Amino acid sequence: MKFSIFAVAMVIAVPAWGSDPCADFVPQPKPQNAGRDIVGQELDQIVEQGHMLFAVYEDYPPYSWEEGGAAKGIDIEIARIIAEDLGVEARFNFIGSAENLEADLRNNIWKGALIGGRISNVMMRVPYDSAFACRVEQVVFTGQYAKERIAIAYADAEYPDEKPVPAYFRYDTVAVENDSISDFYLSGFVGGQLADNMRRYPDMIKAMDALAAGETKAAMGPRAQMEHRLADGLSVHAPPLAGFAVSSWDLGVAVNFRYRPLSYAVDDAIRYALDDGRIAGIFESYGLTYEAPDR
Repeated sequence: MKFSIFAVAMVIAVPAWGSDPCADFVPQPKPQNAGRDIVGQELDQIVEQGHMLFAVYEDYPPYSWEEGGAAKGIDIEIARIIAEDLGVEARFNFIGSAENLEADLRNNIWKGALIGGRISNVMMRVPYDSAFACRVEQVVFTGQYAKERIAIAYADAEYPDEKPVPAYFRYDTVAVENDSISDFYLSGFVGGQLADNMRRYPDMIKAMDALAAGETKAAMGPRAQMEHRLADGLSVHAPPLAGFAVSSWDLGVAVNFRYRPLSYAVDDAIRYALDDGRIAGIFESYGLTYEAPDR
């Protein structure tokens, strides 16, 4: 899981039902100049030039990656839907994740990196949280297109009768991505009693490969990433997770706050694709469970 997404899921608390998510936040001053890079483009400029740039995370299957020089993944296909709806070509800026989501948005949407990097028209796969949106006023958070949630993958032979839940990992080994929300959650679960049975890996690909190889009995992480790496004899389920403040979140896009017409057009394109089933179809084509966002 990208660190920027981890930051939102762990740090942002869910506001109480009916409460004002912006009540505790002091608005930030909006930037009054262009900063270090050209900040976005107006919608009519994008249409006139015939292409638009999407920021997508690098080496992040099943969402976005490059293979043989070609861009692939769920976020790539959704970006192409947006571009097609606007009548332009989709181009991609593959980015690494910074220390948190705010830095990713600053570097790729509204200001630009100190060294290198490029400003994009739209950033894909942005976790949506109403309280976080209040804090980062330089960005319009829009176009929620799917829900992601934390789940557990497991070896069928190890759990023939019952599907595992976190309490099982007091005795059974479980693979997690290092420094991910699953890592932090399980590390603190029941006073750290699971620590001896946790196996940490650099990413979810390696964690799932370890499960397939029999190095662990289970793995925990984002459902889509685990489903993408399912091997024969493995299954995934998403049980309730006690004490997990944010075990699921909506995914959308980000646009610079200066370009509201662009954000409206992007949101419309995503809404049309949700309504006619194209986005659900993309997930299904990758063999993944699709869950609609709350929107």
